Amino acid sequence: MYAIIETGGKQYRVQEGDIIRVEKLNFADGEAIKFDKVLLVANDSNLNVGKPYVDGAVVEATVEKQGKNKKVIIFKYKAKKDYRNKKGHRQPYTQVKIEKIVG
Repeated sequence: MYAIIETGGKQYRVQEGDIIRVEKLNFADGEAIKFDKVLLVANDSNLNVGKPYVDGAVVEATVEKQGKNKKVIIFKYKAKKDYRNKKGHRQPYTQVKIEKIVG
């Protein structure tokens, strides 16, 4: 059984037991989350597609940790003009473990 959920403006294909990194959510470690924006639920025999979301479908997960991704370097320059600009960015994320798919 798998589902496609939407969170943080992105879509994720999840199964029970999966560990995924999503855009930062304001939950503490060990806290339970319910994703109610479920776009699709599928098991062996049937496929349930929402318009846009599946009614009554919920994906339950627990927060494993909050963290930051590796640093991305943003380097801008203009040739022959002595202009250089270097910045770094670390995107925060929330790592969650999918516990149960209801739907």
